[in-house]
Amino acid sequence: MTGNGIRACVLAMVCGAFVASAALARSPYDGGWSVVFYTRSGACDATYRTGVIVQNGLIYPETGGINFNGRVSSNGAVRASVSAGGQYASGAGRLGRYSGGGVWQGQGSRGACSGTWTADRRG
Repeated sequence: MTGNGIRACVLAMVCGAFVASAALARSPYDGGWSVVFYTRSGACDATYRTGVIVQNGLIYPETGGINFNGRVSSNGAVRASVSAGGQYASGAGRLGRYSGGGVWQGQGSRGACSGTWTADRRG
């Protein structure tokens, strides 16, 4: 391998390590969260509790079977949407270091619903 080839390989490895470490950068909100949704209007269940995982600022459900898209920005602002079986909801709010909350609205099997949500960090 020529000197230029070696330098190119080293540069590629360094760049690859940098990109990998940036992709694995942790968010201050990373970890497990317990989320409770409270219905304030509409015919949805009065409360619903679920768990989510935040990893690198992205929100993932702990259980499958739903389409979920969520993100926590660097300042704790939350935006998320979920759908399953013809039902859907979207919400927004803010997380702090150990807890957070916000509002949501959606369409359940019995009509439109809306309410609030709270979240607490687990562990």
